[in-house]
Amino acid sequence: MRREEMADLTAFVAVVEEGSFTRAAAKLGMSQSALSQIMRRLEARLGLRLLTRTTRSVAPTQVGEHLLETLVPALGALDARLASLSELREKPAGTIRITSVEHAAEALIWPVLQRLLPDYPDIRVELTLDYSLADIVADRFDAGVRLGEQVDKDMIAVRIGPDYRRAVVAAPSYFAGMPPPRTPQDLVSHRCINLELGPARGSYIWEFAKDGRAPKVRVDGPLSFNDINLIRDAAVKGFGIAGLPQDYVAPQIADGSLVRVLEDWCPYQPGYHLYYPSRRQPTPAFALLVEALRYRE
Repeated sequence: MRREEMADLTAFVAVVEEGSFTRAAAKLGMSQSALSQIMRRLEARLGLRLLTRTTRSVAPTQVGEHLLETLVPALGALDARLASLSELREKPAGTIRITSVEHAAEALIWPVLQRLLPDYPDIRVELTLDYSLADIVADRFDAGVRLGEQVDKDMIAVRIGPDYRRAVVAAPSYFAGMPPPRTPQDLVSHRCINLELGPARGSYIWEFAKDGRAPKVRVDGPLSFNDINLIRDAAVKGFGIAGLPQDYVAPQIADGSLVRVLEDWCPYQPGYHLYYPSRRQPTPAFALLVEALRYRE
């Protein structure tokens, strides 16, 4: 059925329901003369008289009654279907794909998902952990999570965590055989446990800052992981020095299983941000998750 024919039938139903061309025209937002022309066109196309007109009212003919019996349920079903589609649009649902580093996923994203998802069973989240700074557009992610300075300028970035600080740590048993480093450059003489960032980026280059200086040190050692749980475990067991998020090793520093060094060389830096393309039109589900993750001091 053509769009014009559907509009004519809808107008016919309005005329019968209102019992007046004047009221029906007002309901449909058109002039009375335009509505009369539509009814004449519909009757001409069907070759049937649908309405009986008097000076005071309009009523359907017998043929019009039969047409009405068909149209009202059909149009009602169509209205219900459109309403359900609108509800689906407004109801948070669908799959959200996020790439994140391990620390942010454990400390920030997973706690929010545990609170949010039970109330929204139609939302599905796929969380991929990696350190390679994936191209979220090419890899079809809805969003990524990285530290503030790692977010591209053409992305919308939403802060989801407090300022971040690294801690350089090792077990007391490790320092029993070697003097602790006093400057970042001293690390080249130590066994360090590396964080692997993927084939394209290699190992993480340790970054420091103090008194206007910002040295970067490429460390070496017997172990490299792309899992900070393994890095922390290896450090506790005395395999070398590790650079890990401060909050992540705070319990081990407190109980003495790890000793912190170079603390004055590890300033705070911008915390984790959720980022996504500026041209992306957020779905209700995505917008809901962004607001749930948004950091509020």
